[in-house]
Formats: sequence, C-alpha cells, structure tokens
Amino acid sequence: MASLPDTEPQTAAGKVLWHFSMSLDGFVAGPNHEMGWLAGVTASRPDLIQEYVETTGAVLGGRDGFDAYPDAGTTYGGAWEGQVFILTHHPEDAPPTPDTTFLNCDVAEAVRIGLAAAGGKNLEILSASIGRQLLERGLIDEIDLHIVPVLLGDGIRLFDNPGGSPVRLELLNGDDPSVEINVRYRPVRPA
Repeated sequence: MASLPDTEPQTAAGKVLWHFSMSLDGFVAGPNHEMGWLAGVTASRPDLIQEYVETTGAVLGGRDGFDAYPDAGTTYGGAWEGQVFILTHHPEDAPPTPDTTFLNCDVAEAVRIGLAAAGGKNLEILSASIGRQLLERGLIDEIDLHIVPVLLGDGIRLFDNPGGSPVRLELLNGDDPSVEINVRYRPVRPA
C-alpha cells in the first residue's frame, strides 16, 4: 500500500467547511479556549494558510470562542478579511466589534446567512459545538483537520457527543474512502 497523499488544495466552492487544527487526542482548544499549544507548529505544505485565506468567504463561530478571541482581525494571523458571524443566545450583551455580526437564530439559519455573505466562497465553521449541531443536521459539506503532534488531555473536543451514535466519514485524499490512517510519533524528551 502506498503512502497516503496529502489533501488537494482547498477550493472556494461555497462549502460549509468545519476546519480546525486538532491535537492528536482530539482537542481543538485547550481549557478556556487556550491556543498556546499551537506555538511552533509548521504547516504541512507551503502556502497552506494562504489557501484558506483565499477560499474563505465568511466565518461562523460560537460565543465562547469569541469571548476568548474577540478580534476578527486575527483570523489567519490577520491575513484574512471578511465577515464573521457569532451565534449566541445573548447578542444583547456582546460588545460592538468590527466585521462581526451576532446572530440569535437557528443554526441552519446562521449557515444560510453565512453562505450568502461568503459570496460563493466557503463558510468556515470555527466552533466545535456549532460544527456538531450542523453535522447532526447534515449541513457540513467537509471536515478539514490538521493534526498537531501534541497530546493536550483536556480542553474543547472537536466532537463531543456522549451517548450519541458514531458518525461515519469518507476520506477524501486517497483511493479508499474507508482506509484507516496511520500516524507515528514519539514523545519529545525534555533537554
């Protein structure tokens, strides 16, 4: 069996894209949405961030993530500009924030609004809980994960659904959509 090819470059196809860097043990953020664990991580191929900058038309996130990182101008290191939508049950207490619209509606309506704003580019879902809700409703077109070589042990899981049913996925890079992916790491010993 040949090695698994890298994914093709992302395309701006009006997709609802659940996109995260994720620890090997399934966390997309540390406790309290802490993201310092990403320091020193390098992209798997050149221009990967630029790929998302060019294909993302709008972002849909949740209130907890917004409260931890309220500046939409920091998305992709400040290289991306576009409309950010934050789905919240309490938009009235959200601080006025440039390029950010607070929505208090059904998650499917938030996707409709976000896709319209994306103008044919992708709507990126940057919330684990919103992504899970959209997945349950069949509204996620693609899940794009970058696995970071770290074990966090605690934090915000990509898919936290205790008692729920497994969700089968198809692998998009490779000849067999059901193939198991092998990754191999070793612990980094302190100097």
